[in-house]
Amino acid sequence: MARLGSNVVSIADLRARARRRLPRMVFDYIDGGAGDEITMRENSRVFERVTLRPRSAVVVPAVDLRTTVLGREWSLPFGLAPVGSSRMFWPHGETLAAQAAGEAGILYGLSTLSGTRLEEVRAATAGPAWYQLYLAGGREVALLAVARAKAEGFDALIVTIDTPVAGNRERDPRNGTSELLSRDPVKMLPYVGQIMVRPGWLIDFYRDGGLMSFPNVVLPEGPMGYGDIGKQLGASAVAWNDLEWIREAWGGPIVVKGVHTADDARQAVDLGAAAVVVSNHGGRQLDGVAPTLRILPEVLDAVGDRTEVLLDSGIRRGADIVKALALGARAVLVGRAYAYGLAAGGQAGVTRAIDILRSELLLTMKLLGCASLAELSREFIGLPDDWP
Repeated sequence: MARLGSNVVSIADLRARARRRLPRMVFDYIDGGAGDEITMRENSRVFERVTLRPRSAVVVPAVDLRTTVLGREWSLPFGLAPVGSSRMFWPHGETLAAQAAGEAGILYGLSTLSGTRLEEVRAATAGPAWYQLYLAGGREVALLAVARAKAEGFDALIVTIDTPVAGNRERDPRNGTSELLSRDPVKMLPYVGQIMVRPGWLIDFYRDGGLMSFPNVVLPEGPMGYGDIGKQLGASAVAWNDLEWIREAWGGPIVVKGVHTADDARQAVDLGAAAVVVSNHGGRQLDGVAPTLRILPEVLDAVGDRTEVLLDSGIRRGADIVKALALGARAVLVGRAYAYGLAAGGQAGVTRAIDILRSELLLTMKLLGCASLAELSREFIGLPDDWP
């Protein structure tokens, strides 16, 4: 297990560790966004514009950080969002992250684009687990994955609706990602240096099987190859009418992720969503859309108590979580924050990321004079003047 020093005290510290360990191509896969990365930056900056309004002279000896999502208790009001290709960050990455989440009593969300079989990942955590569904490979391939996830006892199915095509992530072509995946020595040569200067990562990667396929997307010719992602996603975009057959096949709670307008929130609820996630994919899809925290009130006003509303994108501090909950989110999902930890130190890094957010969350609540999440409300935050 990797050792993380006592000087790792923030998510930013984990990001710096990840950057030092990973090849540029892999680090930028975690760290980058679409286009000019405006939305990606604003997802975090928006939290700076929302202020905290503490109740002073209030002694809070203990804080209840538990919440309930889809009828299941989480020990903390945040879970680990689905992050594809986590096995690139650390050997057995999905399994280790799921173990860390289970030990913390929080959600682990598994991406369709996992390098590890969903059966192994579900067995690794005693906590809540959701399976995130892309329709890569088409309906029959997706139905097979849904049946497997159902048989393994995943608690809910996440249907991501904001990826009809992959976003314009300009760091990838600059880093020669396609060329490095081609296995053509001539094409790889200009870009291979970034990998050779990270021998520790390279050794770990090949010991774990090298270039991955996706064992949860089983095409007629076998598991989908890494280079096929864009083509398969583009040919298998989710439409609203797909929710009917997905819901029928799944038979359990559906979480619709990628909601970014009041109309889409209402549509998701009308089609049976038990929860929606206000998300812009961490700024990795359409650049120029509003940050998710800014959209959260619109979605909450649209759906009221008809469904549970979660939020992701941009969360780097426990105080960010408090602000989202005070604004009305039931819980939040963190992606990059734990992916940096996984890349920095495997399971120990994910655990450190969770512990950092837990400690910051606890401290913020005590300084606010708020003893439980149930007491948290908009009275504890101040919104910018240009927000309704």
